[in-house]
Amino acid sequence: MTKTFKGRPLLPGNAEESAEVSRVGFSPSASYLEIVFSGSKSGVIKDHDNKDLYNRDIKGKILCLPQSIGSSAGACMMMAAAKADATPKVMLFANHVDSISACGLLMADNWLGKRIIAIDMLGQEFLDTVKTGQKVKVFEDGTVEID
Repeated sequence: MTKTFKGRPLLPGNAEESAEVSRVGFSPSASYLEIVFSGSKSGVIKDHDNKDLYNRDIKGKILCLPQSIGSSAGACMMMAAAKADATPKVMLFANHVDSISACGLLMADNWLGKRIIAIDMLGQEFLDTVKTGQKVKVFEDGTVEID
């Protein structure tokens, strides 16, 4: 049975891919530091504090999360990871987009031409429903379908 949610499209686009889910805040700095400084093209997350994503490859996936956490350097880490093609294809936020994510997403899109589709305000029910590995469809109007 398909469950449908409607959010606010920040960087619109269409995508279909499997979900990677974090039920806690996502730290771009902790997640991408090793990738950025090693020159890796890997999307394997190295944030030991995020048990949902640690050692999981989110490259090209649909990342479902409440919001990002950490310092403003996280936005630069996200942009650098986008430059290395190590980011998810889509970021889906249960809450309002946070300033770290918004800044990183916009810098990657505007300065690098690397769009990471982003939708926020999907609600807690969305995050409670989606599971890692499920197929998720994203539409540019902010509609999200979970199979």
